[in-house]
Amino acid sequence: MDATRGALAALLTGIAATLVVVALAILPFLSPAWVSFGQARAQADLWTGFTPAQLQTVSNQILADLVLGPPDFDVALDGVPVLTEAERAHMRDVRGVFAGFFAAAAIGAVVLVALFLGARGPAARRRFWRRLERTGLVIGGVTVVGGALGVVLFEPAFTLFHEIFFPGGNWQFDPRTDRLVQLFPEAFWVESTIAVGVTVILLAGAMSLVARWRGRALASGAMVARSAPLVAGPGAGR
Repeated sequence: MDATRGALAALLTGIAATLVVVALAILPFLSPAWVSFGQARAQADLWTGFTPAQLQTVSNQILADLVLGPPDFDVALDGVPVLTEAERAHMRDVRGVFAGFFAAAAIGAVVLVALFLGARGPAARRRFWRRLERTGLVIGGVTVVGGALGVVLFEPAFTLFHEIFFPGGNWQFDPRTDRLVQLFPEAFWVESTIAVGVTVILLAGAMSLVARWRGRALASGAMVARSAPLVAGPGAGR
């Protein structure tokens, strides 16, 4: 029974920590600063024909609808809608995927707090930190391998991702005519994916190091506590 509980706790720790790390890694890239930077590198202004001011206005409105809502995605320039209804429907689906993921990450954070609070006593806390340390190493390793494959096989990976999360097929747009893929060209997504992956690796590494430090600190404290009676014992008998 103890082994089953331990395995379950390790699994919950791994899943919850992974969700939290990935969510934290994504957040900086949902900012206007990153979107503007990425679009400039991907030459979105040339794809769209927009001026820099128009590009920023349109992109910021789409980003605000995605992050803050309501998910209307009805941005217009001179009274003309920028996105078609098909593109707006896809963005509403994207927002649904994001909302579901961040809700899962929030639950993951609650689970981690509960596991930490439930680990009472130095031995249980050491096990908790060891699980976090190992989870960080696994996240980092999987991200490195997956990221390398993703860069080499970006098109198939991109297609597979959309087929899983958008099974309706409303994600296929023509960069020659559709504004959504002109605003966010493939180069934008390649660099954003790499940047998120690097951030995941850094956060996972930091988590693993902190967890190792906490685990060792608890182990050292336990050793000192066990040795204290041995040191005090002879003196007490004199």
